[in-house]
Amino acid sequence: MSVTPSRAVLVAAWAFPLLVLGQFALLAVVPVAVVLIGTRHSRAGRWWSGLLAAAYVVPLALWVFGPGGVPSLSKSMSPALTAAVAGAGVAVAVAHTVLRRPVSRPAPGPTSCR
Repeated sequence: MSVTPSRAVLVAAWAFPLLVLGQFALLAVVPVAVVLIGTRHSRAGRWWSGLLAAAYVVPLALWVFGPGGVPSLSKSMSPALTAAVAGAGVAVAVAHTVLRRPVSRPAPGPTSCR
């Protein structure tokens, strides 16, 4: 069963990298949750949503369980990790955009019998 992602999933998927790059990484949990909930019935969407969740959980776990006393998730992420997480978010957003496009099918025409 293939279900195309809804508009809310697309908006959330594109909002995720913007929030991460805009130094609002802790608030990015909201788009991750929307994407995960919105794609639970789509097999292809679940794989991409799992990638998004994994890309978010790794820095979150490093921040929560890490030894530093950094007050914010955004400040605890290195520029390379921020770029990697935002890049994963863009990849997921592009994938959901491609999944939403209608499938182009050839126009019905006369068939030739030989």
